[in-house]
Amino acid sequence: MTWFMVAVVVVVAAAGLLRWRRPAWYWLTFGVILATLRVLARYASVMDACGLTVPPSRWRLALARMTNRPVPESRVPRILRLRPTRTGLVLRLKLRPGQDVFDVTAATDRLRHSFGMYGVTSRELRSGVVEVRMTGYDVLKQVQMPAKVDPAPMRVPVALREDGSVHYRDYRAVPHGLTLGATESGKSVYQRNLVAGLAVQHVALVGIDCKQGVELFPLARRFSALADNPDTALELLEALVSHMEEVYQLIRAEQRISVAVPDAEIAADIWDLPDDIRPVPVVVLVDEVAELALFASKEEEKRRDRIITALVRLAQLGRAAGIYLEICGQRFGSELGKGITMLRAQLTGRTAHRVNDETSANMAFGDISPDAVLAAIQIPAETRGLAIAGDSTGGWHRIRAPHTSLRQAVNLCNKYADRTPDVPALAAYRPAVAVLPSARVPLSKTAPATA
Repeated sequence: MTWFMVAVVVVVAAAGLLRWRRPAWYWLTFGVILATLRVLARYASVMDACGLTVPPSRWRLALARMTNRPVPESRVPRILRLRPTRTGLVLRLKLRPGQDVFDVTAATDRLRHSFGMYGVTSRELRSGVVEVRMTGYDVLKQVQMPAKVDPAPMRVPVALREDGSVHYRDYRAVPHGLTLGATESGKSVYQRNLVAGLAVQHVALVGIDCKQGVELFPLARRFSALADNPDTALELLEALVSHMEEVYQLIRAEQRISVAVPDAEIAADIWDLPDDIRPVPVVVLVDEVAELALFASKEEEKRRDRIITALVRLAQLGRAAGIYLEICGQRFGSELGKGITMLRAQLTGRTAHRVNDETSANMAFGDISPDAVLAAIQIPAETRGLAIAGDSTGGWHRIRAPHTSLRQAVNLCNKYADRTPDVPALAAYRPAVAVLPSARVPLSKTAPATA
């Protein structure tokens, strides 16, 4: 008996230590079993307390009166499946007649407290079937991406959602995206994860970094074109517009529209073309859009108008030609001049890190979801990398990208440098990647010593 008590104390102490220092390990060893038992034992009473039950049907009441039996109890949603995951539990429910998915959504906070979980979210899979995802610990505190993800062409895993699932950036589903965030909010780390995910795929990366290239030029070995000032950016964007027109000419030449051609064989974008003639897709990353829109003279204003016009044309027409935009900035409002709101309207994917004011959050989600705006302005300053991701459907998620240092991103881009495609239209803007001896540039001129 003494040895048994010692073993129990050791197990409890080990569980407590794991829960404090390694919550992910605690969940995989102890938490998943305890949570499963807790959900199954409390399920009926919790559903009743949360108002997620329906009264018995009239024929069951009539049958009970006819047979002189007790009145049947209220019915709870039927459990279709309870599946443990690496971060929590997934509960699939079949709703009873008269119940609605909004009833479950409104009760998620009470379910979280009653089941003793860290977070609970719900979504409707199909009519009458709801998936409730429960997390056993704060998965966004220390992001650990799963070892196995589900990558696909132009689909990149970039972050982890608060429900434990992987957040993908799918360019074929959402062609263009906007990323907002204040200084030191984690916007650059999100961009590095995006570049790291695209580096392994057959895609041409085009970068515009007007901060003298400090963010994107270290990754130059995997980029097909780079620009570090507004003048070069204008030439690069206009070259992309010309490349887009050439791709459309290729698509039109391959359409072969006639009565005998089936609908499935008529090419409408590059993905309908045969593999041997399909142009390489292009992802354009703009590090700070405000540097392209600001001007201080008439000449700069003319340059700015041409830049915004080229970006708008790429956003409106680039999807079918395989050109996708990923625009980053601290603000993206109408104060940047004409054409900005037209460009923003074409950017379907929205990601907002910590912002300094509500107006900046409204620039991202004001036309999508008021709840997302509220969530974006509540991101604390000490949680770098935490962001709100949404799209035009009104849905949004709280996400966080794993920390990727610049050294890690550079190593990955150098590893896959051989996959950098040559785009003839962008050859003039291909960055020079020759290895040069290290040299420090003095920031100030040394004054000569005087006697």
